[in-house]
Amino acid sequence: MSVFASLVERLADLLQPLFGASAAAAAIVLFTALVRLLVHPLSRAAARGQQARTRLQPKIAELRKKHAGHPEKLQRAVLELHAAEKVSPLSGCLPSLCQLPAFFLLYHLFSSETIGGRANELLTHQLFAAPLGGRWADALGAGGPLGGAGLVYAGLFAVVAGVAAFTYRRTKLMTAARPVLPVAEGEQVPGLGAVTKVLPFLSFFTLVTVAVVPLAAALYVVTSTTWSAVERAVLYR
Repeated sequence: MSVFASLVERLADLLQPLFGASAAAAAIVLFTALVRLLVHPLSRAAARGQQARTRLQPKIAELRKKHAGHPEKLQRAVLELHAAEKVSPLSGCLPSLCQLPAFFLLYHLFSSETIGGRANELLTHQLFAAPLGGRWADALGAGGPLGGAGLVYAGLFAVVAGVAAFTYRRTKLMTAARPVLPVAEGEQVPGLGAVTKVLPFLSFFTLVTVAVVPLAAALYVVTSTTWSAVERAVLYR
């Protein structure tokens, strides 16, 4: 933890001439961008996997007709098809999973009052008027939604809402282009219809995350979410 704190502090020192008192916040944004660059090859692999899974849909539809009423045989046949085509059903989860350690490091770093037995100096840093270790509830209690810290969160919420609306529209279009395939004539996979309806709204849950985590972790989430929206628009165009 102390090594990670030193890294953030060094980045903040480098950015201080450009960003002044908000240098630590800029360092977190830069750190997030570096993490996303490292994860980008996995994102490209996930995009290729999604395209491959889309190409397999006609074959999977044939398997569903062939093994209608035998879910165990269907599952085994689908797994064998993925293995034969060298397509991993879980490849799309890897980019998100690989980012979790970085997010939790930031969360813990800006939630701890001490690091290595001494006061956590990073908690003294701010993004404009909002402390990086504070939360939205603290901002509301300090000056209300129109106070200095409240306005910082209002800006973050506006960015997240804009990205979520963009992601929502793209997800709806992509879902409409890939209708749920039937298991048998006139029958759909149980539960998938509900999942398909809920999926476009998942991006809006980021608003809740930004509201409850420390501002430093919220910056990571906002930066990463924005990066994901742009990256997916390019890779899945």
